[in-house]
Amino acid sequence: MVWDVAVIVGSLRKDSLTRKFVLAMAAIAPDTLKLRIVEIGALPMYNQDLEGNDPAVVVDFKTAIQKADAVLFATPEYNRSVPGALKNAIDIGSRPYGGSSWSAKPAAIVSVSPGALAAFGANHHLRQSLVFLNMPTMPQPEAYIGNVTQLLGADGRISNTDTAKFIQGFLTSFAAWIEANSVKTKAS
Repeated sequence: MVWDVAVIVGSLRKDSLTRKFVLAMAAIAPDTLKLRIVEIGALPMYNQDLEGNDPAVVVDFKTAIQKADAVLFATPEYNRSVPGALKNAIDIGSRPYGGSSWSAKPAAIVSVSPGALAAFGANHHLRQSLVFLNMPTMPQPEAYIGNVTQLLGADGRISNTDTAKFIQGFLTSFAAWIEANSVKTKAS
């Protein structure tokens, strides 16, 4: 089975290192995973007063999440937490109450940073939200990618052999996690 994985990239920057790393991950993903980025940059700020009258961009976003078999969150770290755009996307997808697009979607997190701490704080802060959202989140292996500028080659691929092997193992584990936690698998 090929699992459709919605990838949420927390950075909106045009030359985002997080986005570049996700694209490098997609290039070495196992055949059982189809990674596709679901954009969050055009989403309006969450406002409960607008629930039930969602603009098309919100409807399209929620639909993309609902259609996915799983979600991979890729986040940088801003002030020891996730970027505001990522938190906003999470909030939008979680509403209306009782109708969350995220519920029961197997998930994994990769945090990416040019620094040595590898966005550890953002990774764990995000995990707290995913527990509330009822997203079974892969506990191991954890993916903290520090010093990312030293890991990507000019061609956009992961140039460090050990990192490439780790990411391949991470993605293989994620495919198994999806298989074990998917609503589709349980319904079969």
